Amino acid sequence: MDSLELMKVLSQPSPGKIILLVLDGLGGLPHPETGKTELETARTPNLDGLVAKGVCGLAELVGPGITPGSGAGHLALFGYDPLTFTIGRGVLEAVGIDLKLEPGDIAARGNFATIDQSGLVTDRRAGRISNEKCATLCRLIDGMVINKVKALVRPVREHRFVVVFRGSGLSAGVTDSDPQQTGVASKVVNALQPKAASLAGVANEFIARAQQTLAEQHPANTVLLRGFSQRPELPAMGEIYKLKLAAIAVYPMYRGLARLVGMEILKTGNSLEDEFATLKQNYGGYDFFFLHVKWSDSAGEDGDFERKVRVIEEFDRALPGVMELGPEVMVITGDHSTPAVLKSHSWHPVPVLLCSRWCRPDGVRQFSESACLGGGLGHFPATRIMPLAMAHALKLAKFGA
Repeated sequence: MDSLELMKVLSQPSPGKIILLVLDGLGGLPHPETGKTELETARTPNLDGLVAKGVCGLAELVGPGITPGSGAGHLALFGYDPLTFTIGRGVLEAVGIDLKLEPGDIAARGNFATIDQSGLVTDRRAGRISNEKCATLCRLIDGMVINKVKALVRPVREHRFVVVFRGSGLSAGVTDSDPQQTGVASKVVNALQPKAASLAGVANEFIARAQQTLAEQHPANTVLLRGFSQRPELPAMGEIYKLKLAAIAVYPMYRGLARLVGMEILKTGNSLEDEFATLKQNYGGYDFFFLHVKWSDSAGEDGDFERKVRVIEEFDRALPGVMELGPEVMVITGDHSTPAVLKSHSWHPVPVLLCSRWCRPDGVRQFSESACLGGGLGHFPATRIMPLAMAHALKLAKFGA
């Protein structure tokens, strides 16, 4: 019996509510001048106050040394083994904007990006162009037909878009064109297996035509594609945990991920304040809330240490509003680390705080990477967070005779 089957057997309804607060890219590394991470630098009296009442640890999202993507990280937080269940980035983006995927469709995540005269990528995000500019550029490259395959292009947010390749006989087994770094040329899309050769050819032609069309649209004068994927079938969280689940997220990809595992998506605004207000307004209607905070990750990817600190501090100031709701269980963690000093996701485990009246407080007094290492949860797989949350909400029956 695997862990999800065990949860399905043991899960039972109870009045307690669970709130999972995910600060995207929460984990960090020490600043070279201060020796402190973003969490250690931020003023977080409310988080630190919760730590004194809860239990802490460090969680591995995939495994030691493995850098998680956002999809894999969130799947682990929801209790799914990311090595068993995989979701491509393209599908997450498409589902997040309510784009209907037909059988056989291949979706890819796109970035509008900047290249110089030598063809080298100088900005993978085209200066984070506005949502309006993104929508305009998508219209310019939408609707191409290449070898009887149609490319549907839709805006997501800022520099992000989705392209869906619709045609017969397509396979998602291709490599990305996004090099994931600057100062190099974009990559050629290659087939990983013979049946994917058709899609590889179509994708490369799409990129070439798009670059021609965007030549005068600096800084968004090229496109980068990654996460070619088809929609997977996942067991629903509601059936596994016997919960009525809701998701609150500003960015479409995370709404898409939540929808794929069976959460109801709550409409919210574009700020942290809006997200917390949505939580309060809907608190009576659900057993479980997943609330996603994106801006800590964006700051880390931009290498902006101080901005990431400010996001953490803003979250801390808003936290009392959630605490006033009195959830049976509150979990605060990240889906991966994004140290500003690296400007990218990293393999470092993320701090976890679980607060419940049924906790055994562990003596940790600061919510930080180094302090959480000495917490009562220890260093553990992130897939154990949901079982722990369920147990502390009195939602798991006894196992065995």
